[in-house]
Amino acid sequence: MNKYAIIDVGGKQLRVEPGRFYDVRHFASIQDVSGSNMKVSINRVSLIRRGSEISIGHPWLSDATVRGRILHPCFGSKLVIQKIHSKKKTRRKIGYRENLIRFVVDSIYFNGKELNDC
Repeated sequence: MNKYAIIDVGGKQLRVEPGRFYDVRHFASIQDVSGSNMKVSINRVSLIRRGSEISIGHPWLSDATVRGRILHPCFGSKLVIQKIHSKKKTRRKIGYRENLIRFVVDSIYFNGKELNDC
């Protein structure tokens, strides 16, 4: 909990810590995720916290990188969409599951050095 970063990936902002895995919608630069343990480097880092020190980018930190590996593709939870027209006696039920990519964060780099626990 002493160190974490906030990254922009898949159209959303995530708070990431080393050693944890996350599910994201898509990576803009990666189309084929069939190979597991594929290395990925994310440069869109908005904030880094190291102990009591916080670095904030405007909009991103230029010398910060989050490195990790893609584990495997997965699915999100199923959403059930129902459309009911009351006076016409018509119903429509559609299910949807979003394709996600699970990746694990290996390390956070700032100013060319890996952040160590404080």
